[in-house]
Parts: sequence; structure tokens; C-alpha cells
Amino acid sequence: MAEFFPLLGDWLWWVAAGLLLFLELLAPGIFFIWLAFAAAVTGLVDIAFDLPWQAELMIFAVVAAVSVYGGRRFYRGPANEPEDNPHLNKRQYNYVGKSYTLKEPIRDGRGRLSIEDTMWEIEGPDLPSGARIKVTAIDDMRLIVAPL
Repeated sequence: MAEFFPLLGDWLWWVAAGLLLFLELLAPGIFFIWLAFAAAVTGLVDIAFDLPWQAELMIFAVVAAVSVYGGRRFYRGPANEPEDNPHLNKRQYNYVGKSYTLKEPIRDGRGRLSIEDTMWEIEGPDLPSGARIKVTAIDDMRLIVAPL
């Protein structure tokens, strides 16, 4: 690649890796870091073997594809779900099966319920305030309730 960028010479892949790491800092999303890794690996191969620029680009493309695929699979996998708190960031699922007392009535199938200083929209049969209810399901951010 030195013939295309004579000022950078053998440092081209290291500069590319640095720029990609800088892009990762500007736009975090765990994507550019894998491309930076591929550029660094290509830089190491370029130091070890004096390959033509076509081979260097091919090595970069293959290592980039493998590292992006592997990195995405690693970070997205279900193994990263916490076992001690499976409803982390989905706390409405912790309320299913629990019973509460209505402070406001349910009218026309809709109402509100205060749980732990948070007001939740609820859906269920019309009930007066003071009635005991049980959360039976979740519909997006709405709790589905039934009378006890």
C-alpha cells in the first residue's frame, strides 16, 4: 500500500487502526473497534510479510468480517443476560403475579396504579378504588390486571 500513500509507508494500517479507534470514541457502538482490530492485524501481517496491496486489502476484509461478526455475536448473545436479575431494565415483569390495592378506580377498562412511587397504566375490568387486583400480564408498558 506504500505506493498509494508514500508518506505513510508501512505505517498505513497503524494509522488506519488509530483513526478507527478515534471514530469509536466519537460514535460509540462497538463497531469501529472491530475494524481497528482488523487494521492492526493487517499491520502486523504487513510487517511480517511484504505482501502486495491486493493481499493486504483481502486480509483486512477477511479479518474485519470475522471480527465484526464475532464481536456482534459475543455482545448480543443471551449469555450476557444477568442470571441473578433476568428482568433488569424490564421491571414491569417483576409485578406479574403480585396483588395490589387500587387507589383510583378503573373506568372504561383503563386506570392507573401506583407501585413503588411509579404510576403505571393498567388495563382490566371496571373496578372501584379500594378493590384488590392481581397483575396477570404485561402489554408493552401497560399492566393487565384482574380482580382478586
